[in-house]
Amino acid sequence: MPEPETSGLLAEQLLRLTRKLHRAQKRHMEPLGITPAQSRLLRTVAHTDEPPRMADLAQRLEVVPRAVTTLVDALEAHGSVRRVPDPTNRRVVRVELTDSGRSTLRALRDARRTAAEDILAPLSAEQREVLGGLLDTLSTAHGHGC
Repeated sequence: MPEPETSGLLAEQLLRLTRKLHRAQKRHMEPLGITPAQSRLLRTVAHTDEPPRMADLAQRLEVVPRAVTTLVDALEAHGSVRRVPDPTNRRVVRVELTDSGRSTLRALRDARRTAAEDILAPLSAEQREVLGGLLDTLSTAHGHGC
């Protein structure tokens, strides 16, 4: 059984690394004019089979519906999404990606990759492989929904 101090230190290192990655991502995303929360909403819309309802987005993002409205307003002004009426119920609004939204997503993916590259730069290919394996083990371990 590892020492509690070791676990505490690892937790601190993981938190520090996460913060560093977030800062790097934010730096690379800023020129795109998209916030991390808007980025998450865009990715969520992109990964649904049909345009999601506002309520679905609130549930998936674990935020209140009002927060989704604010995000969608901003992304609509940005030209990345548009509100469309539900074909079966005119009172229900769905959100779909625009072509501009799809290219924004590609740019965001590139920004995330570049940010990760900044962080991983000191590691050799072998070290990256080991880290990848360790992170996979941690993310698939008993915590599941984490």
